[in-house]
Amino acid sequence: MLAVFERLALAAGREVMRVFNAGCAVDRKSDSSPVTEADRESEKIILAGLRAAFPGIPCVAEEEASAGIMPPDLGDAFFLVDPLDGTKEFVNRRTDFTVNIALVRNGVPEIGVVFAPCTGRFFSGRPGRAETIEVDADYQITGRQPISVRAGATPLAVVASRSHNTPETEAFIRDLGAAEIVSVGSSLKFCLVAGAEADLYPRFGRTMEWDTAAGDAVLRAAGGMTRTLDGQPLTYGKRNQADDEDFANPHFVASGKAASSA
Repeated sequence: MLAVFERLALAAGREVMRVFNAGCAVDRKSDSSPVTEADRESEKIILAGLRAAFPGIPCVAEEEASAGIMPPDLGDAFFLVDPLDGTKEFVNRRTDFTVNIALVRNGVPEIGVVFAPCTGRFFSGRPGRAETIEVDADYQITGRQPISVRAGATPLAVVASRSHNTPETEAFIRDLGAAEIVSVGSSLKFCLVAGAEADLYPRFGRTMEWDTAAGDAVLRAAGGMTRTLDGQPLTYGKRNQADDEDFANPHFVASGKAASSA
């Protein structure tokens, strides 16, 4: 399954870069968030591949969900797809947008890939093993290196959202004392923690499950954890929530130390 994820992420990334280099119009969804041809074409590639390879596993994808297309029953396992995470970065011609594909099983992000096609950074995770993957200019995999989280640097390195920072996030970072701040867009924040390039990723702004599942899978495979503010692991497949829409996440902190809740 991970090999299929990798192949589809590379194919989708190639299409995303075609649109990026050619330029495209930016539309607005009902929630005013941006959407482009790259989002739509990437999602088509990924969903066609997943449904052909694993016809029995439901898919939840950002653009289909925005159009009201959702599986009636998720079952024990389902796919979460964000075909272009960091559309704001994409639109603003920054480089840290990603393609995200994840398998969630029993509420846990179990397998995931995060590919940043503009920079070539590629991360994968499955139970017990996370990797950074080397990719050449032809979107072919040329090498792999295992990654794992670190115990915590001094000062702590905190990754923050480039496009979605909040006063709560700034207060959390300030309360940590001296902390190095790494500002980056999209789900690469999870991957920097997974690869021992950072220690914490606090998120006190709105996210959806397709934004986080793939990066969270990589982080957990690398020995880290993502927890809600009450210290519980972030879960997936959240529907019929009393105070929010389907698949919306609460605030969370992703950490390099699995035992840590902050």
